[in-house]
Amino acid sequence: MINRRTFLQQSALLSMAAPFLSKMTIAPAAPLEVHVFSKHLQFLNYAEMATAAADLGFSGIDLTVRPGGHVEPAAVAQQLPRAIEAIRQKGLLSTLMVTAINHLRDPLHQTVLETAAQQGIKHYRLGWYQYPDQLPLPEALEKMQKDMQALAKLNKKLGLKGSYQNHSGLYVGASIWEVWELLEHTAPGIMGCQYDIRHAWVEGGQSWPTGLRLIHSRINTLAIKDFVWEKTAKGWQVTNVPIGTGMVDFKTYFGLLKKYNIQVPVSLHFEYDLGGAEHGNKDLDEATRRKVYAAMRRDLERLQQLWQEA
Repeated sequence: MINRRTFLQQSALLSMAAPFLSKMTIAPAAPLEVHVFSKHLQFLNYAEMATAAADLGFSGIDLTVRPGGHVEPAAVAQQLPRAIEAIRQKGLLSTLMVTAINHLRDPLHQTVLETAAQQGIKHYRLGWYQYPDQLPLPEALEKMQKDMQALAKLNKKLGLKGSYQNHSGLYVGASIWEVWELLEHTAPGIMGCQYDIRHAWVEGGQSWPTGLRLIHSRINTLAIKDFVWEKTAKGWQVTNVPIGTGMVDFKTYFGLLKKYNIQVPVSLHFEYDLGGAEHGNKDLDEATRRKVYAAMRRDLERLQQLWQEA
């Protein structure tokens, strides 16, 4: 209990301090380290790709090193150094790549990873698994776990971090619990998850925060995109949309990332209609290219804004 005189004194002090308190604001969060997924710039050569990414304000490039990508695995020794050099000449980070690798039974897979490590790449996304029809699911998952363990062993030797993306649909990993099982016998950091909120929301509905709670300590990288459910002539389907215009609640999602102190590289994807760039098409006319650049700039700015607001 305080008397009236003490209350008035304290009130006066607070009123005097108010102008100073109003100027004290919470420091903004550091901007996200955002890499453009190079699948959407495959209509450009390495130098053009790097120039576009730098001009648009990206921190780096998440390079496609897979069949049909910017770098063909069969030509990785020749093409990857050229791509990395072009990226670095523009002052961009060149530490991420996307592959189709999910085992080491093909010698080319080891060659790709060894070359990537030599070029300073630190993170790679794995190719997805699918369940074979002829095996029970638990047995098939055990075989995949052995593949992951072999990759983890090579990752440790090379100084790489592998990331398995959760992907909606019939891929292994549509459920975050499957990703957890895949990673169970591998060391954190050496093998982890590329967490994709779009796919997590599609499969998780209202339960996706539980999946994030489960996997957060194994997240190596993040993939960002947005979507809506849309009723079409073929029934309900997922339609990709620009960042912040769909169903993903980025305020809640980013708030949880900050709560778990997840500070990892971000790969920004553009999977909605962009005249073929969304599919990695390599032949786009000039008007479509301008549309792609405008969409990338808009989504990058919106992403950073949503991050600050969370």
